[in-house]
Amino acid sequence: MFAGTPAPAVPSLEALLASEHEVLAVLTRPDAPAGRGRTLSRSPIAERADTAGIPVLQPRSPREPEFQAQLAELGVDCVPVVAYGALIPVPALEIPRHGWVNLHFSLLPAWRGAAPVQHAIMAGDDVTGASTFLIEQGLDTGPVYGTLTEAIGPRDTAGDLLARLAVSGAQLLVATLDGIAAGALEPQPQPAEGVSLAPRIEVADARIDWALPAHVVDRRVRGVTPAPGAWTTWRGDRLRVGPVEPVADAALAPGELAIGKQVLVGTASGAVRLGEVQPAGKRMLPAADWARGARPAAGERLE
Repeated sequence: MFAGTPAPAVPSLEALLASEHEVLAVLTRPDAPAGRGRTLSRSPIAERADTAGIPVLQPRSPREPEFQAQLAELGVDCVPVVAYGALIPVPALEIPRHGWVNLHFSLLPAWRGAAPVQHAIMAGDDVTGASTFLIEQGLDTGPVYGTLTEAIGPRDTAGDLLARLAVSGAQLLVATLDGIAAGALEPQPQPAEGVSLAPRIEVADARIDWALPAHVVDRRVRGVTPAPGAWTTWRGDRLRVGPVEPVADAALAPGELAIGKQVLVGTASGAVRLGEVQPAGKRMLPAADWARGARPAAGERLE
């Protein structure tokens, strides 16, 4: 049974469907309201399973006895997991004979938690990767089957990096299941050193602090792009901000705007060049186009 929910989990399901392993069912989060109309929408994994004709299980929680009974009845050997989105209780973990094997987008024990790719970029890491590990009760603490590495480019956003890891990680997941099935792979305990945490990033966490150095602002904006999306405020309204670029030789106060052929914003050290912005209720547009309409006064600041 494959467990996953968002789009980055789809390459792994595709890889499993193309492999020698048999996917008997898919576990994903319940349909949820989406879009302006708040109509119920199926997860990307549920949609792919529907296309493949695979049964879809969508319990409110994997703690439900009914779900655990379904899992036991399926008689699956293993449950590979990619971004399912809920904690698995011990009784459910113990049902498949090879347990639940998670594909996590970091080099464990670094960046345990819900947002490893985002935190790796925001921290300025040069390299990250993916790990497959046996899920146990702790948060991403289980023994590791395999890893791969991926360089973080200087202009990578979280979306860019996650897209690459989703594809390469899918192959790692299939290779891990191949090794488990052959009896040739044993997971190794994670080292005690090098542990870091990557908690979920909320909208409030994505607000830009212009009092930070330019290179830190750059990393933080790229780390929350495309979701939840970096933002600031302008004349009391929210302004979404796309990726920025540090500019070393600009002397501006934190948040201060300078308008010319490009739009610069001051930080604690140097400035950053705005790329695209999105005023409240409008579409994304080049920062220069926004500035022509907004007409900032001399010395006016983003808040």
